[in-house]
Amino acid sequence: MIYLDYFSTTPCDKVVLEKMIPWFSEDYGNPHSVHAFGQKASDAVEHARQQIATLIGAESREVIFTSGATEANNLAIKGAARYFKKIGDERRRIVTVATEHKCVLESVRSLEEEGFEPVILGVDQFGRLDPETLKEALQAPTLLVSIMGANNETGVLQNLPVLSKIVKEAGALLHVDMAQLAGKLPVTLERVDLASLSSHKMYGPKGIGALYVRRRPRVRLLPLFSGGGQERGLRSGTLPTPLVVGFGEAAEQAAKRLHTDIEYISGLRDDLWGKLKVLFPGIELNGAEAERLPGALNVCLPEGIRALEVMAKAPELAVSTGSACTAADVTPSYVLTAMGFSDEKASRCLRLSVGRFTSKSDIDRAVTLLEEAVRAL
Repeated sequence: MIYLDYFSTTPCDKVVLEKMIPWFSEDYGNPHSVHAFGQKASDAVEHARQQIATLIGAESREVIFTSGATEANNLAIKGAARYFKKIGDERRRIVTVATEHKCVLESVRSLEEEGFEPVILGVDQFGRLDPETLKEALQAPTLLVSIMGANNETGVLQNLPVLSKIVKEAGALLHVDMAQLAGKLPVTLERVDLASLSSHKMYGPKGIGALYVRRRPRVRLLPLFSGGGQERGLRSGTLPTPLVVGFGEAAEQAAKRLHTDIEYISGLRDDLWGKLKVLFPGIELNGAEAERLPGALNVCLPEGIRALEVMAKAPELAVSTGSACTAADVTPSYVLTAMGFSDEKASRCLRLSVGRFTSKSDIDRAVTLLEEAVRAL
């Protein structure tokens, strides 16, 4: 198999795995226990918290562990909305973008049942939010704005420096889903109140994520569920020390390798794109005019070539389609339709994403497999 689906998940780095293994069977203490076993685990958790904080430029106490970015997004959006409603804040508008991850969109929409006003903003043909569109939406008093740093399908980056300034001038809280962004490009938390992170998008283990919660000025949230009050009362439950340790090591490795990875991965992506243009005359790069993540390559195949058919003819190649498959039917990607794509055009789109462990020979082999698939069709 040739794996070109790094935006879906990344392989766990062997360096990360080695750090995790002892915490499964040797140093197995509960990090919330007061004895020596527990204290050792607690120290490891706090070290990992600092590693993650260093990656994003935060204080360690501002990092709250969760089960992943989905939970972090839910906690940020619902936790902030419910807290401010509880203290009597009259603002009910929650603003987000049509190309956000499903967990963000569904979190915002679900708050309508609690009396909030969800506002979903459109994007241009390249997947970018127009600052003027955001300004107009913020004419009404707004409690929270949630904007993704980098899109998980196209890799398109939103202009956070400009957009965050608009949000702050309107007096709203800003939440940024950084699941795809952190560890792949330098990030800044300037004017960001809440930020969600994911371990398995940066070569760490699955099942662990984090939420950055600004301390100064302090952002307050209501927890999603009740329990023992761990994670400063925001996320109850025993922390999975092995996963936390792995997340911390993945963050440290990402920080150390950031510029090397950017250069290497960008080169692989550009090499693949150049070969695809030769193989598929008329192929289009989705989000071409926007800044993108180094490993991002979301393409639209020429007319008459459906992405799913190509994938079926190239089973040794792990890529994603521009459509979400269900048992009953094939639904066009909502990200691509938000960018103005027709259902037919969306059906021709492939997401190819390269990463740290992709090789030059992987690229060459992938192109060969695609060529054979097209010939078979």
